[in-house]
Amino acid sequence: MPTVTVTTTATPESKQVDHGGPCRKDDLVVSVSMPRDTYAGTARPEFKVTVVNTGGGSCVFAHRGFDVRVTSGDDRIWSSAECRRGDSSKETLRRGIPFVETITWNRMRGCKSGSPARPGTYMAVLKGHKVEKQVFRLR
Repeated sequence: MPTVTVTTTATPESKQVDHGGPCRKDDLVVSVSMPRDTYAGTARPEFKVTVVNTGGGSCVFAHRGFDVRVTSGDDRIWSSAECRRGDSSKETLRRGIPFVETITWNRMRGCKSGSPARPGTYMAVLKGHKVEKQVFRLR
């Protein structure tokens, strides 16, 4: 069964911070990037999702897991939200300090079928956020 590997990194806080209330969507800048655009052999594509709080102070980000969707043309290949296991968490975001989550795709179609994705060109989008689409190739 395919698995989703999620690695979360955040800059540690060195002093006590007022946690404030929930983050306002208008105060968050969300982006997605990939370290490279071609993955050969068994190399697994990684999607780095970054969230930065631009509000006046700290806020609590209800982190339910991002949904990175991989498609090839009209064919939906994979969704990180459908394959994710575990509970949601909350992160305190300090103004200007990035929160980064790395989502790794194991190159399998869906979560249960187990068939490997074929070599070709793919596109990744972050559902629910207006971010630049990531185009990459599997070889």
